[in-house]
Amino acid sequence: MARGTGEDGPHPVDRHVGRRVCEKRLALGYNQSDLGRALGLTFQQIQKYEKGTNRVSASKLWDIARFFKVDIGYFFEGLTGSSAVGMAEEGGAFEHDHPATRYTIEIGRLAPQLTTRQQKLALDLIRDMADRPEPAED
Repeated sequence: MARGTGEDGPHPVDRHVGRRVCEKRLALGYNQSDLGRALGLTFQQIQKYEKGTNRVSASKLWDIARFFKVDIGYFFEGLTGSSAVGMAEEGGAFEHDHPATRYTIEIGRLAPQLTTRQQKLALDLIRDMADRPEPAED
C-alpha cells in the first residue's frame, strides 16, 4: 500500500513540511508547475510533497530551500522536538489542518496593516461567514 493512504495517513511532520513548502510557494507567487520545473519534477510530485503523501528527501528539501532562498530550517518552524514526537505517537493533528491558499496567505499578510478596530471587524466578518461564535473573553 502506498504511504499516506492507510488509516493513519501521512506523518504529521511530513504534512507540516509539505504545508510550509506550499505556503512559501504561494507567498512567492509560484504555481506547482513552476516549482516542479525548477526542481526537475512534475507538478503532481509537488502536490504529493505538499500533502505529505510523499516525503521530501533531504536533497530535494535542500533544492527547494535554495530555490525559495530560505534556510532549510524554515520548513520545520513551528515544530518542537516534543510536539513532533507526541503527534507521531498520539496521531494528533497540527493546529492548522486546513490547506493554505493564496487568499489565506494574503489575508495574513494584509491584516497587520489594518488598525486594531479594522482587524476586529475583519475577524468578526470572517467568523460570521465561517459560522463560528466569538470565543468568550477571560
